[in-house]
Amino acid sequence: MNITIVGTGYVGLVTGACLSEMGNDVLCLDTDSAKVDALQRGVIPIHERGLEPLVSRNLAAGRLQFTTDVDAAVAHGELQFICVGTPPLEDGSANLEYVLAAAQSIGQRMTEHKVVVVKSTVPVGTTQRVQSVLQQALQQRGCAPIGFSVASNPEFLKEGAAVDDFMRPDRIVIGSADSAAIALLSVVYAPFTRNRDRLQLMDVASAELTKYAANAMLATRISFMNELARLAESVGADIEMVRRGIGSDPRIGTHFLYSGVGFGGSCFPKDLKALIRTGQDNGVPMPLLGAVQSVNDAQKQVLVAKVLQRLGNDLSGRAFAVWGLAFKPDTDDMREAPSVTIIQALVAHGARLQLYDPVASVQAQQVLRGVPSLSFAAHQNLALEGADALLIVTDWREFKSPDFDLIRDRLKLPLVFDGRNLFDPAAMAALGIEYHAIGRGMPMSVGAAAQVNP
Repeated sequence: MNITIVGTGYVGLVTGACLSEMGNDVLCLDTDSAKVDALQRGVIPIHERGLEPLVSRNLAAGRLQFTTDVDAAVAHGELQFICVGTPPLEDGSANLEYVLAAAQSIGQRMTEHKVVVVKSTVPVGTTQRVQSVLQQALQQRGCAPIGFSVASNPEFLKEGAAVDDFMRPDRIVIGSADSAAIALLSVVYAPFTRNRDRLQLMDVASAELTKYAANAMLATRISFMNELARLAESVGADIEMVRRGIGSDPRIGTHFLYSGVGFGGSCFPKDLKALIRTGQDNGVPMPLLGAVQSVNDAQKQVLVAKVLQRLGNDLSGRAFAVWGLAFKPDTDDMREAPSVTIIQALVAHGARLQLYDPVASVQAQQVLRGVPSLSFAAHQNLALEGADALLIVTDWREFKSPDFDLIRDRLKLPLVFDGRNLFDPAAMAALGIEYHAIGRGMPMSVGAAAQVNP
């Protein structure tokens, strides 16, 4: 099938690559000529596991191409997937400028029936607006009536595992009452549903809301655990024990049940604001989601507060190693990354920081441009040189089993502030490392205590 992808950002690039892998002829459209030229050479602008070989393989096979030619892109695809960004406006609502502009471009050029699919994350009512824009564009052209179909098909991709999520989806949501759209999308997604029917057909409004509701629920679980972690620390409980205790209940489960330094990225913060704004616009206050947002904002300061409580408010002359800059592991995405808030706060108190991230250093340098007293290390252990203490902000795999003796010996103070609860407090104490984690009020777990003091 001939498919056009409008937008080569995170969602568009993964969608185009995965659909071409299934034998479709995919043409990806973007207005950034430098980006398109790089993609056509197989140069990927984002770090996403498995994406680069997927793009290279399908480029070589001729099934995947990139272009800035809008006319060619609209002419190419029976299916036109709109995968452009919807960044937040100042009032928290989603900026639909790029979605509606994409619909306008399609409507101005199509000469035969097209199925236009909104895959971008958009508020309820946006797909209907896309349909209106398409219809108006056709009317303005004054051409013979051309039929078209519109559908909502939100993405559910986790950064760091997006290719796996697309190739092995847990659900494929299609919102449409148009039989032609449903039929064509069912054919496209058939290879992804062979062992189990994952298609969920629903009305457009429900499909649009499903995407926001999913992200809001996950964000709520994170903020719930972070708020509980503060209480655990205050009353002398261990949030890790609490997590295991409640996570074993199948009604709750273990996913997104970890306390830490707060959530970030391109989805949760933006989508939470947009959903709250949608509620306001429809006269439905959403105080729970407002609280989720407030808890997350405060959580980004928790690790800083621990540093200040231990070393004082004046950090002049102090140096800190920071491991992890991306908002989560397996990505180089710095959007809304808690590390930025933590770094800016420590620098404001006079600290000097030595930063390391396996893949996000280049992006971090751009985001942190202008922030003084920063240096970037080529290796995690080099960041320790001359540092008073270590802060762990992102839970990359390579941080989970480090050389503890080297950490202790290279730091001026054997002091670790762990924003991801990677280690056991008792084991760290036995190694002679002063260890400050999130919500771990007990000095050690019962199991670790028995091992350390048999």
